[in-house]
Amino acid sequence: MEEETGIKDDVNGSEEKNQKEEIFTKVVRAGKRTYFFDVKATRKEDYYLTITESKKRLGKEGKIFYEKHKIFLYKEDFEKFTDGLKEAVDYINNGDYDLKPSPGEKDLIIDEDRESLTAEEFTNIDFDDLGKK
Repeated sequence: MEEETGIKDDVNGSEEKNQKEEIFTKVVRAGKRTYFFDVKATRKEDYYLTITESKKRLGKEGKIFYEKHKIFLYKEDFEKFTDGLKEAVDYINNGDYDLKPSPGEKDLIIDEDRESLTAEEFTNIDFDDLGKK
């Protein structure tokens, strides 16, 4: 896995910032995927993180394109996101597979209020439909 890190400096020394200016970038190449961790700032100097997964694909007529998936993560969610990610990675690394639901038992999603929700309660959204009229 290759990693690159960069801090973006304002070349002109200007105080004026673009709404989505990148402050810091970390690139992680992992096999056929590349992950980008970009710290950006809003006009009000609020920082947030975008996590982008990029995969090289072969399209129609043999043209190469990059399929990208992006997550926006805001400061107020960092702790919960980090805790959830750590718990999921620990689960995989520690082999705690005996915690899986029994066959036939519905997988549950627990929200921050600790209420149980079934996966069927969520709507599957097809983003390819966006923008079509």
